Amino acid sequence: MTTKVILGTATPGGGFPLYGGAFADTINETDTTISVEPRNTKGSTENIPLLEAGQLDIGLVTGEPAYEAFVGIGRSRSDLKIIAAMYSTAGMFVVRGDSTAKSIGDLKGKPVAFGAKGSGLTILSRYVLDGLGLDQDKDFQAIYLDKAGDGPAMVLDGRADALWGGGVGWPGFAAVAQAGGRFIAPNAQEVARIRAKHSFLKSLTLPAGSYPGQNAPVASVGSWSFVLARPTLDDAIAYALARALDKGRAGFAKRLAQARETTPQNTVAAAPRPELIHPGVQKYLREIGL
Repeated sequence: MTTKVILGTATPGGGFPLYGGAFADTINETDTTISVEPRNTKGSTENIPLLEAGQLDIGLVTGEPAYEAFVGIGRSRSDLKIIAAMYSTAGMFVVRGDSTAKSIGDLKGKPVAFGAKGSGLTILSRYVLDGLGLDQDKDFQAIYLDKAGDGPAMVLDGRADALWGGGVGWPGFAAVAQAGGRFIAPNAQEVARIRAKHSFLKSLTLPAGSYPGQNAPVASVGSWSFVLARPTLDDAIAYALARALDKGRAGFAKRLAQARETTPQNTVAAAPRPELIHPGVQKYLREIGL
């Protein structure tokens, strides 16, 4: 008897569908009693209400919308639970190699693609800019995409001066970096300003060599993304997902570089509070001594 688990990802061309596909393949190969089925959605901001309504079993959600849901910012507090921490996402801009922009300030007033409307990355950019006293819509010619995959072409053909994104192995960054692009992130003083205003954001670094031609690490701010579960997901299913994810870890990392960060240790470290981890997952974590 196989239990079907519906997984919400995001729009085609972004990092979530890639991760969701590799996640499903890893679980399905490791535990044949579970069948994870990925579904494209509008991303984090749609996955949260779909999970709350029980229309998804699990869903991928970036750190900012997850934080807003857990704390109840602009909405009532959610009782979604964490299945796993996915990977950390240092947010930044990418520009063409021939761009004159060297800092975030240089992008003011310019057309900037901030990502898909429902994407958590777009919310991350809002917090980062707010920490610097800037507003996405007032201080930039903000472009919101229907599909995450539309962004790189806009930068490469000059319709946008920059594309916002984040993390290792993000398809949008790979496409622009491949064509000689460079990264623009907050400097050390700006990072301090952002974190003073939004302390839930963490100082994170994009390691050197994460993208073609990127031979120095890029320091920025960001957060951890999570696999979240609907409040009513059975403890036994959550336990089985956590166990299969841990047992299949080597295969998962082979399929996708970012998946190296999906570990039980990181789930414990990234959860804002221990009780936000699903009870079924907590049971597995206790068994392995965490």
